[in-house]
Amino acid sequence: MIAAMRTVEGPDPQVLVQADRLTKVFGEGALATTVLRDVTLTIRAGEFVLLMGPSGSGKSTLLCLLSGLLLPSSGTVTLCGAPLSRLSGGDAAEVRRRHLGFIFQSYNLFPALTALDNVGEVLVLKGVARSRATELATEALTRVGLGHRLRLRPADLSGGERQRVAIARALAGDPSLIFGDEPTAALDRHTGMEIVGLLKEQVNGRRGVLLVTHDHRLVPYADRIIEIDDGQLIGNRTVDPSERNVEVLR
Repeated sequence: MIAAMRTVEGPDPQVLVQADRLTKVFGEGALATTVLRDVTLTIRAGEFVLLMGPSGSGKSTLLCLLSGLLLPSSGTVTLCGAPLSRLSGGDAAEVRRRHLGFIFQSYNLFPALTALDNVGEVLVLKGVARSRATELATEALTRVGLGHRLRLRPADLSGGERQRVAIARALAGDPSLIFGDEPTAALDRHTGMEIVGLLKEQVNGRRGVLLVTHDHRLVPYADRIIEIDDGQLIGNRTVDPSERNVEVLR
């Protein structure tokens, strides 16, 4: 009876992404390379999670699988209640638009557009009316401390400011889950910690953050650390309170 009730209730709304026994193989036959092996993990609302491991360990590939940008060779991904492997390409893209925000090391900003338009145009592509998109973009940029830099293009912004634009773009659509791929790698320590602090502020009871990173200075910000090596998960632990340096987080 209990199992039947759970089925009727549907997916747990606190589970933002769930991977079950993911394997990814590139190539065929003698040229086949297994990049991920039997990966199972869950990210819940309210979590700030780091995905850590050496270069070539499969971190970025796993992020692409969790977002549906790549399809697994075997295994399943459920993103905000949607089973990605059962969806068409268009439907999977719609799930990403509705629920995900992306932040990348290289910022991925349009050089010819102002900060305001870099955020606003993405919202327009999601179907938001242009006037409303401008309002939301202004709010998001103000939230990350760039309310006075709206009309500047990326070339006129510092690296930290460009990454703040990227964060504003990710936040403007009010995503359930934010994915970051080495978002602090190109930044100096002070700016990098400011950026992570901004992301930490976005974690609440309904939103989660998953960052791929090599940077152990981010550990004090995390609730949990998932470690990967040679395509396999080798660790999944909660960050101990003793690892949280108050001076770093201040």
